[in-house]
Amino acid sequence: MSAVHKVIFDTDPGVDDAMALYFALAHPAIDVIGITTTFGNVTVQQATENALYLTRIAGVEVPVAQGAAVPLSKKPGPPPDFIHGKDGLGNLASRVNVPGTAEHISAAEFIVSMARQHPGEITLVAVAPLGNLGLALKIEPNLPKLLKRVVLMAGTVTEPGNVSPVAEANVWNDPDAADLVFTAGWDLTMCGLDVTHRVVLPSSLFDALAAKHSHIATDTLQHAVHFYSTFYQAIRPELGHACYGHDVLAFAWLVAPELFKTQMGRVRVARSGEGNGQTMMDRLGTLFYPEPGWEKEKPETRVCMSVDVQACTDLIVNTLSGDWLKPAITR
Repeated sequence: MSAVHKVIFDTDPGVDDAMALYFALAHPAIDVIGITTTFGNVTVQQATENALYLTRIAGVEVPVAQGAAVPLSKKPGPPPDFIHGKDGLGNLASRVNVPGTAEHISAAEFIVSMARQHPGEITLVAVAPLGNLGLALKIEPNLPKLLKRVVLMAGTVTEPGNVSPVAEANVWNDPDAADLVFTAGWDLTMCGLDVTHRVVLPSSLFDALAAKHSHIATDTLQHAVHFYSTFYQAIRPELGHACYGHDVLAFAWLVAPELFKTQMGRVRVARSGEGNGQTMMDRLGTLFYPEPGWEKEKPETRVCMSVDVQACTDLIVNTLSGDWLKPAITR
Protein backbone atom coordinates (compact mmCIF):
# COMPACT_ATOMS: atom_id res chain seq x y z
CA MET A 1 0.00 0.00 0.00
CA SER A 2 1.45 3.38 -0.94
CA ALA A 3 1.41 5.99 1.80
CA VAL A 4 -1.46 8.45 1.59
CA HIS A 5 0.02 10.95 4.03
CA LYS A 6 3.51 12.40 3.56
CA VAL A 7 4.31 13.77 7.03
CA ILE A 8 6.79 16.02 8.80
CA PHE A 9 6.52 15.27 12.52
CA ASP A 10 7.18 18.25 14.82
CA THR A 11 7.87 16.86 18.29
CA ASP A 12 9.57 17.08 21.70
CA PRO A 13 9.97 13.40 22.68
CA GLY A 14 8.56 12.76 25.40
CA VAL A 15 6.81 9.50 26.17
CA ASP A 16 3.56 10.19 24.33
CA ASP A 17 5.61 11.62 21.45
CA ALA A 18 7.45 8.27 21.25
CA MET A 19 4.09 6.50 21.16
CA ALA A 20 2.94 8.80 18.35
CA LEU A 21 6.18 8.40 16.39
CA TYR A 22 5.95 4.61 16.49
CA PHE A 23 2.29 4.73 15.45
CA ALA A 24 3.28 6.88 12.46
CA LEU A 25 6.13 4.56 11.49
CA ALA A 26 3.87 1.52 11.89
CA HIS A 27 0.85 2.77 9.93
CA PRO A 28 0.96 1.89 6.21
CA ALA A 29 -0.81 5.09 5.16
CA ILE A 30 1.84 7.36 6.74
CA ASP A 31 5.27 8.18 5.31
CA VAL A 32 7.37 10.13 7.84
CA ILE A 33 9.71 12.14 5.61
CA GLY A 34 11.23 14.25 8.37
CA ILE A 35 11.23 15.01 12.08
CA THR A 36 11.66 18.49 13.55
CA THR A 37 12.43 18.94 17.23
CA THR A 38 11.76 21.60 19.80
CA PHE A 39 11.96 22.27 23.52
CA GLY A 40 9.01 21.18 25.65
CA ASN A 41 8.97 17.85 27.44
CA VAL A 42 12.79 18.02 27.34
CA THR A 43 15.42 20.44 26.07
CA VAL A 44 15.66 20.70 22.29
CA GLN A 45 19.05 18.96 22.40
CA GLN A 46 17.53 16.00 24.27
CA ALA A 47 14.53 15.99 21.92
CA THR A 48 16.88 15.68 18.95
CA GLU A 49 18.86 12.90 20.59
CA ASN A 50 15.62 11.06 21.38
CA ALA A 51 14.26 11.45 17.83
CA LEU A 52 17.46 10.03 16.38
CA TYR A 53 17.50 7.23 18.94
CA LEU A 54 13.86 6.18 18.61
CA THR A 55 13.97 6.00 14.83
CA ARG A 56 17.28 4.17 14.61
CA ILE A 57 16.40 1.51 17.18
CA ALA A 58 13.20 0.90 15.17
CA GLY A 59 15.37 0.30 12.11
CA VAL A 60 14.45 3.51 10.30
CA GLU A 61 16.60 6.45 9.19
CA VAL A 62 14.59 9.66 9.02
CA PRO A 63 16.08 13.17 8.69
CA VAL A 64 15.94 15.04 12.01
CA ALA A 65 16.23 18.85 12.13
CA GLN A 66 16.73 20.63 15.44
CA GLY A 67 14.59 23.66 16.12
CA ALA A 68 13.36 26.09 18.75
CA ALA A 69 15.21 26.04 22.07
CA VAL A 70 13.04 28.67 23.78
CA PRO A 71 9.63 30.31 23.24
CA LEU A 72 9.27 33.22 20.82
CA SER A 73 8.67 35.73 23.63
CA LYS A 74 7.74 34.03 26.89
CA LYS A 75 10.39 33.36 29.51
CA PRO A 76 11.33 29.66 29.29
CA GLY A 77 10.89 27.27 32.17
CA PRO A 78 12.47 23.92 33.05
CA PRO A 79 11.30 20.71 31.33
CA PRO A 80 8.79 18.58 33.31
CA ASP A 81 11.22 15.76 34.13
CA PHE A 82 8.84 14.46 36.80
CA ILE A 83 6.45 13.48 33.99
CA HIS A 84 8.74 12.14 31.26
CA GLY A 85 12.04 11.61 33.11
CA LYS A 86 15.21 13.65 32.75
CA ASP A 87 15.92 11.97 29.41
CA GLY A 88 12.29 12.18 28.21
CA LEU A 89 12.00 8.39 27.99
CA GLY A 90 11.50 7.45 31.62
CA ASN A 91 15.22 7.58 32.53
CA LEU A 92 16.52 4.69 30.47
CA ALA A 93 19.21 2.72 32.29
CA SER A 94 21.32 2.58 29.12
CA ARG A 95 21.18 3.21 25.38
CA VAL A 96 22.73 1.38 22.47
CA ASN A 97 24.92 3.44 20.16
CA VAL A 98 23.07 4.59 17.06
CA PRO A 99 24.35 6.56 14.05
CA GLY A 100 23.08 9.86 12.80
CA THR A 101 23.24 13.58 13.48
CA ALA A 102 20.79 16.42 13.00
CA GLU A 103 20.44 18.17 9.64
CA HIS A 104 22.67 21.19 9.06
CA ILE A 105 19.65 23.50 8.74
CA SER A 106 17.16 24.47 11.43
CA ALA A 107 13.76 22.88 11.87
CA ALA A 108 12.00 25.97 10.49
CA GLU A 109 14.29 26.00 7.44
CA PHE A 110 13.72 22.27 6.94
CA ILE A 111 9.93 22.71 7.02
CA VAL A 112 10.06 25.56 4.50
CA SER A 113 12.51 23.75 2.21
CA MET A 114 10.46 20.56 2.11
CA ALA A 115 7.20 22.47 1.59
CA ARG A 116 8.73 24.33 -1.35
CA GLN A 117 10.03 21.08 -2.87
CA HIS A 118 6.68 19.30 -2.45
CA PRO A 119 3.96 21.99 -2.63
CA GLY A 120 0.54 20.79 -1.57
CA GLU A 121 1.80 17.32 -0.61
CA ILE A 122 3.02 17.50 2.99
CA THR A 123 1.01 17.23 6.19
CA LEU A 124 2.72 18.68 9.23
CA VAL A 125 1.76 16.98 12.48
CA ALA A 126 2.85 19.06 15.48
CA VAL A 127 2.57 17.69 19.02
CA ALA A 128 4.86 20.14 20.83
CA PRO A 129 5.20 23.87 21.49
CA LEU A 130 4.69 25.59 18.16
CA GLY A 131 7.85 27.68 17.82
CA ASN A 132 9.10 25.82 14.76
CA LEU A 133 5.91 26.55 12.86
CA GLY A 134 5.94 30.15 14.06
CA LEU A 135 9.52 30.62 12.86
CA ALA A 136 8.76 28.87 9.57
CA LEU A 137 5.90 31.31 8.96
CA LYS A 138 8.30 34.22 9.44
CA ILE A 139 10.63 32.72 6.80
CA GLU A 140 7.84 31.84 4.34
CA PRO A 141 4.53 33.72 4.83
CA ASN A 142 2.99 31.60 2.05
CA LEU A 143 3.64 28.38 3.99
CA PRO A 144 -0.11 27.77 4.60
CA LYS A 145 -0.53 27.49 0.81
CA LEU A 146 2.48 25.19 0.45
CA LEU A 147 1.51 22.62 3.11
CA LYS A 148 -1.38 20.27 2.50
CA ARG A 149 -2.61 20.49 6.09
CA VAL A 150 -1.49 20.95 9.70
CA VAL A 151 -2.65 18.74 12.56
CA LEU A 152 -1.96 19.77 16.16
CA MET A 153 -2.05 18.01 19.48
CA ALA A 154 -2.67 21.26 21.32
CA GLY A 155 -5.17 23.27 23.28
CA THR A 156 -8.53 22.67 24.87
CA VAL A 157 -12.01 24.14 24.52
CA THR A 158 -14.23 22.67 27.23
CA GLU A 159 -11.88 20.27 29.06
CA PRO A 160 -9.88 21.74 31.98
CA GLY A 161 -6.24 22.47 31.17
CA ASN A 162 -3.23 20.50 32.37
CA VAL A 163 -0.91 23.40 33.25
CA SER A 164 -3.61 25.79 34.50
CA PRO A 165 -7.39 25.58 34.75
CA VAL A 166 -7.66 26.77 31.13
CA ALA A 167 -4.37 26.00 29.34
CA GLU A 168 -2.87 22.94 27.65
CA ALA A 169 0.91 22.52 27.93
CA ASN A 170 1.99 22.83 24.28
CA VAL A 171 0.10 26.10 23.79
CA TRP A 172 1.07 27.43 27.23
CA ASN A 173 4.77 26.79 26.55
CA ASP A 174 4.76 29.20 23.59
CA PRO A 175 1.47 31.11 23.37
CA ASP A 176 2.79 33.69 20.91
CA ALA A 177 3.79 31.02 18.41
CA ALA A 178 0.49 29.21 18.93
CA ASP A 179 -1.55 32.32 18.14
CA LEU A 180 0.46 32.78 14.94
CA VAL A 181 -0.35 29.21 13.96
CA PHE A 182 -4.08 29.47 14.71
CA THR A 183 -4.41 32.63 12.60
CA ALA A 184 -2.16 31.69 9.65
CA GLY A 185 -4.89 30.34 7.37
CA TRP A 186 -3.96 26.72 6.61
CA ASP A 187 -6.16 23.64 6.69
CA LEU A 188 -5.80 23.25 10.46
CA THR A 189 -7.08 20.56 12.82
CA MET A 190 -6.70 20.72 16.59
CA CYS A 191 -6.74 17.51 18.64
CA GLY A 192 -6.66 18.84 22.17
CA LEU A 193 -7.48 17.72 25.68
CA ASP A 194 -11.18 17.54 24.78
CA VAL A 195 -10.36 14.23 23.10
CA THR A 196 -6.94 13.21 24.44
CA HIS A 197 -8.28 13.06 28.01
CA ARG A 198 -10.85 10.52 26.84
CA VAL A 199 -8.35 7.93 25.54
CA VAL A 200 -6.66 6.22 28.50
CA LEU A 201 -4.14 3.51 27.63
CA PRO A 202 -3.24 0.94 30.33
CA SER A 203 0.46 0.19 30.64
CA SER A 204 -0.45 -3.49 30.23
CA LEU A 205 -1.11 -2.79 26.53
CA PHE A 206 2.54 -1.84 26.11
CA ASP A 207 3.65 -4.87 28.12
CA ALA A 208 1.78 -7.01 25.58
CA LEU A 209 3.36 -5.15 22.65
CA ALA A 210 6.85 -5.62 24.09
CA ALA A 211 6.20 -9.33 24.62
CA LYS A 212 4.84 -9.74 21.08
CA HIS A 213 7.67 -7.97 19.28
CA SER A 214 10.69 -8.80 21.51
CA HIS A 215 12.40 -5.70 20.07
CA ILE A 216 14.47 -2.92 21.61
CA ALA A 217 12.04 -0.29 20.30
CA THR A 218 8.97 -1.72 22.04
CA ASP A 219 11.06 -2.51 25.14
CA THR A 220 12.07 1.16 25.23
CA LEU A 221 8.48 2.30 24.79
CA GLN A 222 7.32 -0.11 27.50
CA HIS A 223 9.86 1.32 29.97
CA ALA A 224 8.91 4.91 29.13
CA VAL A 225 5.17 4.23 29.43
CA HIS A 226 5.60 2.67 32.87
CA PHE A 227 7.40 5.81 34.10
CA TYR A 228 4.71 8.02 32.53
CA SER A 229 1.87 5.90 33.94
CA THR A 230 3.36 6.05 37.44
CA PHE A 231 3.15 9.85 37.25
CA TYR A 232 -0.51 9.70 36.20
CA GLN A 233 -1.32 7.12 38.86
CA ALA A 234 -0.08 9.55 41.52
CA ILE A 235 -2.28 12.44 40.34
CA ARG A 236 -5.22 10.48 38.85
CA PRO A 237 -5.42 7.18 40.81
CA GLU A 238 -8.81 6.40 39.28
CA LEU A 239 -7.03 5.75 35.95
CA GLY A 240 -5.09 2.80 37.35
CA HIS A 241 -1.59 2.22 35.97
CA ALA A 242 -2.29 3.94 32.68
CA CYS A 243 -1.61 7.10 30.71
CA TYR A 244 -3.33 9.42 28.27
CA GLY A 245 -2.68 8.84 24.58
CA HIS A 246 -2.30 12.60 23.90
CA ASP A 247 0.04 12.95 20.88
CA VAL A 248 -0.91 9.73 19.12
CA LEU A 249 -4.45 11.06 18.65
CA ALA A 250 -3.20 13.61 16.12
CA PHE A 251 -2.16 10.70 13.90
CA ALA A 252 -5.34 8.79 14.72
CA TRP A 253 -7.36 11.72 13.36
CA LEU A 254 -5.16 11.87 10.27
CA VAL A 255 -5.80 8.23 9.29
CA ALA A 256 -9.31 7.80 10.76
CA PRO A 257 -11.09 11.17 11.01
CA GLU A 258 -14.44 9.35 11.10
CA LEU A 259 -13.68 8.40 14.72
CA PHE A 260 -13.91 12.06 15.77
CA LYS A 261 -16.65 14.67 15.92
CA THR A 262 -15.36 18.12 15.07
CA GLN A 263 -16.52 21.71 15.03
CA MET A 264 -15.23 24.63 12.97
CA GLY A 265 -14.51 27.93 14.67
CA ARG A 266 -12.01 30.73 15.08
CA VAL A 267 -9.40 29.98 17.74
CA ARG A 268 -7.21 32.57 19.46
CA VAL A 269 -4.66 32.22 22.25
CA ALA A 270 -4.36 34.27 25.44
CA ARG A 271 -0.74 35.40 25.60
CA SER A 272 -0.48 36.84 29.12
CA GLY A 273 -2.02 36.90 32.57
CA GLU A 274 -3.76 34.10 34.44
CA GLY A 275 -5.26 32.86 31.19
CA ASN A 276 -1.83 32.53 29.54
CA GLY A 277 -2.01 29.76 26.94
CA GLN A 278 -5.80 29.45 26.88
CA THR A 279 -7.22 28.44 23.50
CA MET A 280 -10.41 30.46 23.07
CA MET A 281 -12.83 29.28 20.41
CA ASP A 282 -15.70 31.19 18.81
CA ARG A 283 -18.18 28.31 18.92
CA LEU A 284 -21.13 30.37 17.68
CA GLY A 285 -19.60 32.01 14.63
CA THR A 286 -22.63 34.25 14.13
CA LEU A 287 -22.15 37.09 16.59
CA PHE A 288 -20.37 40.39 16.11
CA TYR A 289 -17.76 40.86 18.83
CA PRO A 290 -16.50 44.39 19.53
CA GLU A 291 -13.27 42.87 20.89
CA PRO A 292 -10.60 42.99 18.12
CA GLY A 293 -9.23 39.69 16.87
CA TRP A 294 -12.52 37.91 16.13
CA GLU A 295 -13.28 39.44 12.74
CA LYS A 296 -15.08 37.26 10.20
CA GLU A 297 -12.04 37.15 7.92
CA LYS A 298 -9.98 35.37 10.60
CA PRO A 299 -9.43 31.72 9.58
CA GLU A 300 -11.26 28.88 11.27
CA THR A 301 -9.84 25.74 12.88
CA ARG A 302 -11.34 22.26 12.81
CA VAL A 303 -11.47 21.29 16.50
CA CYS A 304 -11.93 17.70 17.69
CA MET A 305 -14.66 17.76 20.34
CA SER A 306 -15.31 14.04 20.93
CA VAL A 307 -13.88 10.66 19.97
CA ASP A 308 -14.96 7.03 19.72
CA VAL A 309 -12.72 5.86 22.54
CA GLN A 310 -12.85 2.10 21.93
CA ALA A 311 -12.34 2.38 18.19
CA CYS A 312 -9.45 4.80 18.68
CA THR A 313 -7.82 2.51 21.26
CA ASP A 314 -8.21 -0.45 18.93
CA LEU A 315 -6.65 1.53 16.08
CA ILE A 316 -3.60 2.40 18.21
CA VAL A 317 -3.10 -1.13 19.51
CA ASN A 318 -3.68 -2.85 16.17
CA THR A 319 -1.32 -0.48 14.37
CA LEU A 320 1.50 -0.94 16.87
CA SER A 321 0.92 -4.71 16.87
CA GLY A 322 1.61 -4.96 13.14
CA ASP A 323 4.75 -6.17 11.41
CA TRP A 324 6.55 -2.85 11.08
CA LEU A 325 9.77 -3.08 13.08
CA LYS A 326 13.16 -3.69 11.46
CA PRO A 327 16.48 -4.65 13.04
CA ALA A 328 17.94 -1.75 15.00
CA ILE A 329 20.52 0.42 13.23
CA THR A 330 23.53 0.56 15.55
CA ARG A 331 27.14 1.57 15.27
